[in-house]
Parts: sequence; structure tokens; C-alpha cells
Amino acid sequence: MNKYLSGAAVAAISFAFVSEAAATEWNVSVWGKRRAFTEHVEKLAELVSEKTNGEFIMNVSYGGLSKNRENLDGISIGAFEMAQFCAGYHPDKNRVITVLELPFLGVENLEQEVAVSAAVYAHPAATEEMAQWNAKLLMTSPMPQYNIVGTGEPRDELAEFEGMRVRATGGLGEAFRAVGGVPTSVTATEAYQAMEGGVVDTVAFAQHAHLSFGTINQADWWTANLNPGTVNCPVVVNIDAYDSLSDSEREALDSSVSESIDHYLANYGELLKKWDSVLEEKGVQKVEIDAAVIEEFRAKAADPAKDAWIADMEAQGLPGQELYDLVVKTLADAKSGS
Repeated sequence: MNKYLSGAAVAAISFAFVSEAAATEWNVSVWGKRRAFTEHVEKLAELVSEKTNGEFIMNVSYGGLSKNRENLDGISIGAFEMAQFCAGYHPDKNRVITVLELPFLGVENLEQEVAVSAAVYAHPAATEEMAQWNAKLLMTSPMPQYNIVGTGEPRDELAEFEGMRVRATGGLGEAFRAVGGVPTSVTATEAYQAMEGGVVDTVAFAQHAHLSFGTINQADWWTANLNPGTVNCPVVVNIDAYDSLSDSEREALDSSVSESIDHYLANYGELLKKWDSVLEEKGVQKVEIDAAVIEEFRAKAADPAKDAWIADMEAQGLPGQELYDLVVKTLADAKSGS
């Protein structure tokens, strides 16, 4: 055996090491299991890898890197490069985007949810607040209006919400509190146990989450049209990691966001199409709330929550009125097609 490698062999080995070192690898922290809520993250990872010939890889971890309530903290210290979180888990850390969780905003579909989220994410106040956590807002995780599942007799009158223990976070929780409910902000992964153990009477989720976290399996009924609002769950990246990308890697990432959202919307649309068959299969009653009850709910929850939110933000030096007006205008534009 030759004691020394030839120059060509050394060069080949060196090139192999350099090539391996040149690949960029990001860890992405989400939770639960792969589902409609994470499809844009999965698609983003796929597109980025394709566009960079495998030189920019995203490893998506479902709960292996952090608890869902701690994802923003993990981003801030660089424990991982990308993460998903929901504003209602820690509203004090992401005050600006909680405007998107106000009840009865009037968002009618996922496309409109994408539009209003993008507008708020692009506002300087949102950028500055997230920068405090070394986080850059990349894209939203658009969800339809939340509705509740419960056991026993359906709660379809406002009086029946009095004392109702409901899993609902952020602005949704405050909406139920306004009509006598008792909101609790247990995480999505804890909701099934909370319902099973009687900690809550009802759970407010979007359709995919009722499926993914099993609450639909315990339910006797589901409200089809209560539609009090939704939660806002951004995907963020660590600013230092983003700035460290090469120009081509950054281009691959940025240019893949829109296509990833489109994939998410198409996938979620298929889930919504089959929702009625899911209810039938699981023996869950579809409850239509009377329009007068919904209007009474709106009157008690919408304006008071909005006014309180604006006052609270302004008192903290944030442009609450401006942010709310931005949502209203963006939504109106989206509905008119302008």
C-alpha cells in the first residue's frame, strides 16, 4: 500500500469535503404530525431542495426540537432556523399580529386570510416586533374560521355559552368570555386530553385540527356556521440564518413562498370538500346556529374586543388603529377583487 496519496487523490478527497461543507442545512420546528396545517412547510422544503440541487436542505421536525409554545424562543436563540407558532400562545411576544385574531373580522375564505396576514406581516411594526426575537415573518398558515365541537346536547343558544369551558386562544377566547364562556388556552396537542378529562366542555379548532388532534372523535356535535374568528400562525425564520444564506439560496427560499401557499390552499380545499362525509362517518351532528344568535354574539364580542385591542396597543406605543384599519381595507380590497 502506498504510504502517500497522489496529488489527484488528495484533491478529490478535499473537493468531497468542501462540497459536503457547502450544503446548507436548516432545522424546522413544528408540532403534532404532518397535516394540512404544515403542508406549506413541507412544500417549501421540497421546492428549496429542488431549486438548489439538494444544496439547501430543510429538516422538518414534529415536536423533536421544541414545545410549540417555545418555538419563538428557540428562534430567538438560534436553536433552529425556522419554526411555526400561533400568536395566541404568547400574545405578549407578538402583539402586532394579534390584530388578525380579533373576533368577527369578516374573513370569508383562506385566500382572504392570506391577504390580510401578508399585509400585517409587511407592516413595519410587525417587522420591528419580530426582530426583537431575531425572527423574520416568512409566511402565514391560513386557517378557516374556527368552530366548536362538544358532547351532549348542542349548545346553539347564547345562554348555553354561560359557564362553558372552551379551549380557545387569543381573540377567540376573549370572544367567548364576552358571552359568559370560560376560555382556556391549552395547546393543540393538549386539547384531546383536556376534552377527555373534562377540563373543557368544548374545543374551538379549524377542521384539520379537529381531525389531527382527535377532538372530532369525542364529539357529538360541531357548529357549522358560528365562525367567530380564527387564529394566526406564522412561519418565521431566524434573521441571522436568513442573512447567512447565499444569494441563490435566499432566492430559492423567497421565490418558493407563494407556490408553497398555493399548494397549502389547494390541499386544504380538498379537506373542506370532504368535511361533511367526515362528520357523517364519525356520527357527529352538524349544527347550524340561528342567524339571530350569531348576530347577538357578534354584538357582544366584536366591537368591544376591537376597541379594547386598539386602546391596549396604542397605550403600548403600537399603531393599533392603523393596523386594524389596514386589515379592514385589505379585506375589502380582497373581497372586491382589487
